[in-house]
Amino acid sequence: MKKISILLLTLFLAFSCSDNLEDLNKDTKNATVAAGETFFTGAQKNMVDYMASINVNRNVWRQFAQQVTATTYPEEANYNITDRKIPDNLWAAMYRDVLKDLDESAKVLTATPTVGTAGATKLKNQLAIIEVMNVYAYATLVETFGNIPYTDALDFNNVLPKYDDGKTVYVDLIARLSAAITKMDAAGASFGSADIVYGGNVGKWKKFANSFKLRMGLMIYDADATLGASTVSSAITSGVFTSNGDNALFQYLNSTPNTNPMWVDLVQSGRLDFVAAAPMVNAMNGLNDPRVNVFYKDPVGGVIKGAPYGANNSYALFSHIGSMFYESTLPHVLLDYANVKFMLAEAAERSLGGMTPTAAEAHYNAAITASFDYNQQTYNSLKSPSITLNAAAYLAQPSVAYTTAAGTWKQKIGTQKWIALYNQGFNAWTEFRRLDYPALVAPGTGVVNVVPRRFTYPIGEHTLNGTNYTSAASAVGGDLLTTKLFWDKF
Repeated sequence: MKKISILLLTLFLAFSCSDNLEDLNKDTKNATVAAGETFFTGAQKNMVDYMASINVNRNVWRQFAQQVTATTYPEEANYNITDRKIPDNLWAAMYRDVLKDLDESAKVLTATPTVGTAGATKLKNQLAIIEVMNVYAYATLVETFGNIPYTDALDFNNVLPKYDDGKTVYVDLIARLSAAITKMDAAGASFGSADIVYGGNVGKWKKFANSFKLRMGLMIYDADATLGASTVSSAITSGVFTSNGDNALFQYLNSTPNTNPMWVDLVQSGRLDFVAAAPMVNAMNGLNDPRVNVFYKDPVGGVIKGAPYGANNSYALFSHIGSMFYESTLPHVLLDYANVKFMLAEAAERSLGGMTPTAAEAHYNAAITASFDYNQQTYNSLKSPSITLNAAAYLAQPSVAYTTAAGTWKQKIGTQKWIALYNQGFNAWTEFRRLDYPALVAPGTGVVNVVPRRFTYPIGEHTLNGTNYTSAASAVGGDLLTTKLFWDKF
């Protein structure tokens, strides 16, 4: 009995030393709250993983741009995006996995004390970069769906968010982006190695923000010429990409879970779901474009052969996605110099940013050259033997040269941009919708008779947020694949 009493007394004294018995359940050796930088890194990876994926359950943009087409399961190439709930998956990825992580990152960083002037500058830069990524994510949603939850978004206590007008959101995003640019101090620090795109280089982020602002200005120009013109001019004046060294690239690693999602979908899965699509292959072959042998592999009869888009194709009868896209460490491009130069060519044709149409040819040539250089460099860094892509010889062809190529400036720029945006499915599909070139044709077996102009809203919104969904569907002109969004005027 004496021993039991001593033991009970010892336990009592041990427990009484704590003000709160629940403290005994705390793991003092492991963090229970994530750092703001961790949320930021997670948001970056979630964003790019979705953009880079080629999985038919997640990302069908390469197929919509007719860069590749399906084999056994051609539903998505025929624009059936509801069976696999592709809109639902995009919606969740952007709101839950990207925007919410960015929101948490900003909250945690703001609540963390800074040290001195350098610390205050670092925080200011971090919050500005987070804001740039917020704009990128929201812009993706607006450009895909139209009206979206915005002012009510990210409030998990509000399970029935209202939808905001797409144009109103886009105008606000441009303002937010402009404000973020002015807050960046290139002499200060930001996220360091937690930033997997630019390694914390604030100057690079500022160029990216201006380049994306240029894109947004051109996107809205046909809907609001005054705002579009001022946005384009402001972006150019502040400083956009000037070389491939400015490209926004997400560098993947050679070990899971940090490999390029394409490697997971094309190699690790062992599936043979995709072949080269005839529309792009035929266009490139017709222009004697040497990039066709980088973008695709496995010639048939000595040439790259594309399959009929949307058909139930045999993998063995057609060429396939190029070998460098099977590499686990392939970086994914969010925005590149070639795209920016094409945008500057367009701005010149529209007489924006202090330019005149006479400047368009030089930007067009630089855009194509940048695409050749980037693909050559990337291929040679991943594959052997090395290749050489001769942009000068390509540009010398009358069918490619700006002064002699067929069509209007929209056709010339639109066609060459479509080619240069290979493997940037979302950008390729969006630029096709905006410029209407090249003249892609829907397959006869498609669920609609035109290439989709938008995604339909998630099925989950129909059932869980029905009143607001119904209002939004009506406001955009009908929740249809064929409905043109506010910026898609022609």
